[in-house]
Amino acid sequence: MKNWENLVNEQMPEAIAALQRYSQQPSISAQGKGILETVEILKEFIQEAHGEWKVLDDCGGNPVIYAVFEPSANGNPNKTILFYNHYDVQPPEPLEEWLYPPFGAEIHDGKMYARGVSDNKGDLIVRLQAISILQKNGGLPCRVKFMIEGEEEIGSPTLSRVLEKHAELFKADATIWEWSQKNKADQIEMIMGVKGMCYMQLECEGSDIDIHSQYGSVFDNPAWRLIQALATMRSVDNRITVEGFYDNIIPPTEELLEWSKAYPFDAKGAKDIFGLKRPLIAEESNARDAFLFEPTMTVCGIESGYNGSGAKTVLPKRAQVKLDCRLVPGQTPDDIANKIRRHLDKRGFNDIQAHMLNGLLPFRSDLNHPFVRTAIKTAEKIYGENNIALLPNFAGSGPMSQFGEFLGMEQPIISIGCSWWDDRIHAPNESIRLADFEQAIRYMIELFVTYGEDESN
Repeated sequence: MKNWENLVNEQMPEAIAALQRYSQQPSISAQGKGILETVEILKEFIQEAHGEWKVLDDCGGNPVIYAVFEPSANGNPNKTILFYNHYDVQPPEPLEEWLYPPFGAEIHDGKMYARGVSDNKGDLIVRLQAISILQKNGGLPCRVKFMIEGEEEIGSPTLSRVLEKHAELFKADATIWEWSQKNKADQIEMIMGVKGMCYMQLECEGSDIDIHSQYGSVFDNPAWRLIQALATMRSVDNRITVEGFYDNIIPPTEELLEWSKAYPFDAKGAKDIFGLKRPLIAEESNARDAFLFEPTMTVCGIESGYNGSGAKTVLPKRAQVKLDCRLVPGQTPDDIANKIRRHLDKRGFNDIQAHMLNGLLPFRSDLNHPFVRTAIKTAEKIYGENNIALLPNFAGSGPMSQFGEFLGMEQPIISIGCSWWDDRIHAPNESIRLADFEQAIRYMIELFVTYGEDESN
């Protein structure tokens, strides 16, 4: 029996070098920077691990990379794992808040700092390095496929078209999702689903130009009007008041509630981590279940008028707000968008425009699927039985439902990765701990081997 821990340790200099090269390449989808250069790097990585690839660029948007690695002669060709990753990253701004260059991939105190190193470049390198080690030591126990897209950070607008057109390429028995983290208790989180999302932009126009504020007693103010409309959508006790918003929600089963107890939602710790200045809007005793199972409505940003330094007395010509609703099973983005529109019209705000920018359905895997049990069993071996937090779903969103729609709703999807609770994704000083990176490679090797040999799957 091979000593995978030693083999991973021997591979670490090569693995770190690959992660540095990948993370030093900007790939910012929101700004269109470095996309094609990143695709070329990924093609090299796949070839070096003895995989075959195709660049799918026939559906619009940034290219999607398909890769496949065949099992060895002793492997099982009837078992296939699909990995979903993305190569695009968030913009690095504000640059002045970075301790180290955002695309420097510098290592300090056991951490690598770079935009995208946690979300999601580290996880892709983990998976490719695990494959590389297996290829050097007898080959793969099963078939492995990859979908690597380049638009996740802008809402995956073309992903459904790619999945629909190329569904046969991506058919698999199970999918490992892009990312997860170790929480503050140093438990690895294994996530079995996501919330949905209805992301909207509301706009109100009052005039063709900004006007001197002396007219504030005569002319309506679009900023005030938008604020008044928003105030009708959530009560002072934080209940969403859009009519029908909570209709059709499928409540969590007792089994799901029991699973959720493994997730150590630390209300006091959250206050310290984020420097919260206000009390939680959920009771601390119920905060974990609210986080996992309740829908939300969040004002993500408001823009209107003058926001520079000093004073400028204007009555703004327009105002807009970004509104983010996270959805739970039973809710759909189109239905929620329609209910928000009806709510505004019913209260006399028919002049306020409302557009849905992104919509995703919620998704949750069958927690009793054999592959889920195999993934958990393997995690217990690598991380320790008491060092796993099983989440029925993540509180954030992602295009899992699109995978279910085009590849089969019965297929389990599990998110597990190499990040940690203070990795600061989407913020300055994003990082991963290299010890977690190494441990994740070990886990991935053991999962391949266990899955290839497990007759229950």
